[in-house]
Amino acid sequence: MEMSGQQRIAAPRAKVWQALNDPEVLRQCIPGCRSLDKRSDSEMAATVRAKVGPVSATFNGTVTLTNIDPPNGYTISGEGKGGAAGFAKGGADVKLSDDGDGTLLTYTAKAQVGGKLAQVGARLIDATAKQMADQFFTSFAEKVGEGALARVEHAAEEVAHEVAEAVEQAEERAEVAAGRNFLGGAQTWALIALIVVVAALIIARWIG
Repeated sequence: MEMSGQQRIAAPRAKVWQALNDPEVLRQCIPGCRSLDKRSDSEMAATVRAKVGPVSATFNGTVTLTNIDPPNGYTISGEGKGGAAGFAKGGADVKLSDDGDGTLLTYTAKAQVGGKLAQVGARLIDATAKQMADQFFTSFAEKVGEGALARVEHAAEEVAHEVAEAVEQAEERAEVAAGRNFLGGAQTWALIALIVVVAALIIARWIG
């Protein structure tokens, strides 16, 4: 089977290249990947759980990088064995190019399967491979792109806002309780309110 595609990533080419060579980033983006361990600058050991139609298996194999041309691209190839399910092997040429303030990732891939996998039909195999490729590149773009950082910052702002509201409510309750002379009166509640404010500031600073 053969397939090709492209994905725009909202990040500089140098950052995208670095991520393409980071086993942890790749492991998190590859669908079903259980482990991806770097053996050398050009070789990694991989364990991937995959399902094609009724056939499901865990594949163990190696991933090799060749034609390495930083930060423009490389050729990635691999072969995995899934026991009775059969085997899968293939490779892809990955190229990076500048696209405004982002990076355009283009790939052309070829793959071959054998054993029970080959018996499920070429159409189902092609559809599954395309789906996995789409999932990988979408996940990769979200993880590496600046959009991911923006979402984290937005979430941090929301948490900081909630902390500020909680502090305000605590201060209001402290004033009410102090007026009732509860737990020692105004001095005790002023100290409690101060502790709450300091704790909130520490949390907000840590989030930021």
